[in-house]
Amino acid sequence: MITVMYETWPDGMAPPYSPMASALRDGVIDRQGISWAEYGGKTGIWRLKRLFDAHGVKGTVAANAQAVERYPDSIRALHDAGHEIAGHSYTQNMFMPYLAPDAEQALIKDCSDIIAAATGERPSGWASPRMTPTEHTAGFLAEAGMVWHGDYNDTDLPYVVNTSAGPIVALQHSDFTDNRVMRGAPRDFWDVYRDTFDFLIASDRPEILNLTVHAHFGGRPPMAAVVDRILRHMRAADGVWFARHDEVARWVLEQPHGVG
Repeated sequence: MITVMYETWPDGMAPPYSPMASALRDGVIDRQGISWAEYGGKTGIWRLKRLFDAHGVKGTVAANAQAVERYPDSIRALHDAGHEIAGHSYTQNMFMPYLAPDAEQALIKDCSDIIAAATGERPSGWASPRMTPTEHTAGFLAEAGMVWHGDYNDTDLPYVVNTSAGPIVALQHSDFTDNRVMRGAPRDFWDVYRDTFDFLIASDRPEILNLTVHAHFGGRPPMAAVVDRILRHMRAADGVWFARHDEVARWVLEQPHGVG
């Protein structure tokens, strides 16, 4: 599963991390950080789209709804090219555990409406900022008609979560996203994903690898070059399905005895 985190922050706010080694004092607007984050919508997402399209693979783009509003052309282009657009809160600093249940429910609906207005299709899944849900999130997503929830870290393979609003498929997050090498060598990303892929492809059971990058970091040339190399390596192997999250979830729901 190829996952792109397409993230934005409110006006005047930068991500809490960046390649810069020196932090600014509290209360000072970090214009470098803001510009660094804006690279995702202005440049990075387009490079990733070209890369995926060149390899003939489809991915899932977990987009903050504000990114959909700020960069609608990119969202429409991704959707039209066959990539899945999933929910990822409104902005990247809007965390689910900070919200009362009714506010969380409303947030999920509002984000779904924004994605649907841009693409003509309601999202089928959701990944929370920080991949941190509440006890209500899975049920609210099922109630909104979604089929997968990507906030799970207790599984190698998908499984079905039964909620009061119906079933939803739990999908695992990645343990090693691109920002793990932010102040190191992008080649480390290659080493991890090559070795993990080779280990899993040799297994005698179904396996899933979640290759996760961020538009504002993974779309930059040093990281995109490594992602390109990883995809070439994966595509050279037999028995590999490059699946969107919604495709995996619907396949799981069709299995009479689960996966494993």
